[in-house]
Amino acid sequence: MDFSKIVHRFTVVPSLPKELEALQRIAYNLSWTWEPEAIKLFQRIDGELWKETRHNPVAMLGQLQQATLDLLITDEGFMSHLAMVDEKIQEYFASRTWYEKTGNDGEMRIAYFSMEFGIHESLPVYSGGLGVLSGDHLKSASDLGIPLVGIGLLYREGYFRQYLNIEGWQQEIYPENDFYNLPFHLERDEEGAPLRFEVDLVGRRVIGQIWRVQVGRVPLYLLDTNLEENAPEDREITTRLYGGDQDMRIRQEILLGIGGIRALRHLGIKPNVCHMNEGHAAFLALERIRLLMEERRISFGEAREVVRAGNIFTTHTPVEAGIDHFPTDLIEKYLGRYYRALGLSREEFLGLGRHNPRAHHEPFCMAVLALKLAGHANGVSQLHGEISRKMWRDLWPELPHEQIPLTSITNGIHAKSWISHEMAGLLIRYLGTRWMDDATDSALWRRISRIPDTELWRIHRHGREHLVDYARKRLKEQLCKLGASAKEIATADEVLDPDTLTIGFARRFATYKRGTLLLRDVERLSRILNNTERPVQIIFAGKAHPADHQGKELIREIVQFSHLEQFRHRIVFLEDYDISVARHLVQGVDVWLNTPRRPMEASGTSGMKVAFNGGLNLSVLDGWWCEGYKGNNGWAIGNGEVYDDIEYQNEVESRAIYDLLEKEVIPLFYDRGTDGIPRGWIGAMKSSLQSLCPVFSTDRMVQEYSNLFYSPSFSQWQLLTRDDMALARDLAAWKERLHRHWHQVRIQEVQASKLDDVGVGALIPVSAVVVTGDIPAHDLAVDVYYGVLDSRGVIVGGETAPLAQIEEVSPGVHRFSGSIECRLCGRQGFMVRVLPRHDDLGPIYEAGMLLWG
Repeated sequence: MDFSKIVHRFTVVPSLPKELEALQRIAYNLSWTWEPEAIKLFQRIDGELWKETRHNPVAMLGQLQQATLDLLITDEGFMSHLAMVDEKIQEYFASRTWYEKTGNDGEMRIAYFSMEFGIHESLPVYSGGLGVLSGDHLKSASDLGIPLVGIGLLYREGYFRQYLNIEGWQQEIYPENDFYNLPFHLERDEEGAPLRFEVDLVGRRVIGQIWRVQVGRVPLYLLDTNLEENAPEDREITTRLYGGDQDMRIRQEILLGIGGIRALRHLGIKPNVCHMNEGHAAFLALERIRLLMEERRISFGEAREVVRAGNIFTTHTPVEAGIDHFPTDLIEKYLGRYYRALGLSREEFLGLGRHNPRAHHEPFCMAVLALKLAGHANGVSQLHGEISRKMWRDLWPELPHEQIPLTSITNGIHAKSWISHEMAGLLIRYLGTRWMDDATDSALWRRISRIPDTELWRIHRHGREHLVDYARKRLKEQLCKLGASAKEIATADEVLDPDTLTIGFARRFATYKRGTLLLRDVERLSRILNNTERPVQIIFAGKAHPADHQGKELIREIVQFSHLEQFRHRIVFLEDYDISVARHLVQGVDVWLNTPRRPMEASGTSGMKVAFNGGLNLSVLDGWWCEGYKGNNGWAIGNGEVYDDIEYQNEVESRAIYDLLEKEVIPLFYDRGTDGIPRGWIGAMKSSLQSLCPVFSTDRMVQEYSNLFYSPSFSQWQLLTRDDMALARDLAAWKERLHRHWHQVRIQEVQASKLDDVGVGALIPVSAVVVTGDIPAHDLAVDVYYGVLDSRGVIVGGETAPLAQIEEVSPGVHRFSGSIECRLCGRQGFMVRVLPRHDDLGPIYEAGMLLWG
């Protein structure tokens, strides 16, 4: 008998006395996660229970006995602490934000879509870096007052919990999240019934409900299909993050993109700017188009112009294999009815997700769909922007590399979430509190030089001591779970040393991240780690995807190394890597090791977290470290070389790590004055803090998204939707007209003078005669693309100069004229090009409508 069908359900929530109601208010807004005094307040209630509930205040409050509550009320110190925290959080919400001060438009509404959000360990709906970046994005959006909401999925089992067997082989368990003991609420309608939305999957009606997590000022809406009304296979859609096959993945992405837009509509939220964090959410663009077509009675082409203007796409992967590609039969199965309702043919729709729309063998790529339907696109570091332009250049085949409309905004971290309480206190003493509200002021961070070396070293040493203590406790727990002997468990108290140079390596165990690069030469590593005068120790952590057996093998290899007698006290692997483990590591290590195979690390953010805590980075020049490394603020492994032979590259770079450790890192750490302070090391710490902290924060990152993407997207959206979408209708018709007559356009003649031995600073007059045919001259932009030539005669790093229409030579034939400035010496060249130009929107690149002379 299915007893679930006859159970009468009810929900029990924490019942707190009136005097303690503020506790519940604080617990249900995750701004407490970056308020140290709030965390201390919850720890103060019951330290053991706080730990047992994975730092979940809602679950903890629900388990408190009445006697404990009565004691808290009579504890004057606790009640004073509670009042202080409550007041501090209320002040946060009352303060005037960066967005308000900059006078931005109050009508902008941004929706930020991501497959995962890593806000805190108590809300396990994230797997790693992408989720943590999403969580930090929301936190800084709250701090800055950006009018943004988050959209994601609420996974019943989240991502897996990791434990290691006696051999060191990763095992996975999937504990269920208890939604009713987590810090969020079910959204309800005016009658109190759960607010619900629907999506169609192969003719089946799938119902979703909406949970709200409040992240400071920003609401995060998480979608859930585990409802009795749904078919069993549809209830499973929100079971696991990154679980299942391609069939499950496409259903999750339809729910996130299409369902996400519908959920927002049911909440009364109509975003005019949508930010797709990775291609998982790209289907949202289709739903926005469908809604506009339905509401405004316009065509697909007209709606696409508007929606594209209000969409932003951020890609996080430098290899196309890491992006979702769906076979055409799966697209047809789940979206056939949908695209036909949009008035598109099968090939038209599939072409939206293909590099080459006419390549029938090509699968449907979510990143291609996002790029074709986004007005702004970016990678997550300067190098990743370069790599992304190379990856996707065939989407803009007629544009030079540097003019491909795919830029970069380098990732950052939410400083207040990752900096240790002790380090924050030190910075407040010498920098004041302004860095907490605006981490981007370089002048402020230069005051780091005022901090006495002894104080900075004392705080940093305390962080290492806390980390060693934490690692020993975690190791003991791991051994107990494995059924180890009392003697083995007792040895956990002897691993690591709070005074020893400590290296941290923690991340997802994908093979390209090369987690075992440091272990290639066992004898040399043993000499380095076991030097009696200058010892070194390493703490590892990280998960491999359940299906990644190579990644699991890397973990097993490290664990086996840690069991060898010569490494038993020097190498530790901490299982079940999550935000809590990461926080302890980044706050306590001396050196953060990062060894990806360049250029496969899109950005990386863990090293940024270390920098804010005074640690130093030792990394391959990949991702963010290409921008962060200044020569005096950490170490670079190699000079950015990329080898065809991967095994040779591994050998070269592992030796480079050993050399750096032996010749630079270890001597600098142990070179002490008579007072025991490593002045050279502290100098590097200060250089790291001064150069990295003002740059690699999500405050800077979200400000850039706001200034470069959100505000321009909103302005473009407004422009296209005003006057009953007159401009959008005009633009679509205008493009159609130009496509029809573009074959008539050609460059008939190009003239230039002074092309031999031109002096620096001189102007070279250039004119072009262009046959425009039936296209009016004012609908064309003619310009000169010029720059330095490489050895193959190709322009490198070119720039453009406009040519103005000066006369009509004959009907349908026009002369354009201008000049180029010679600012650099050397062999240079130029080309003339023609592209569409709209009276209101200026030059527009449209595939198939760019003519080079």
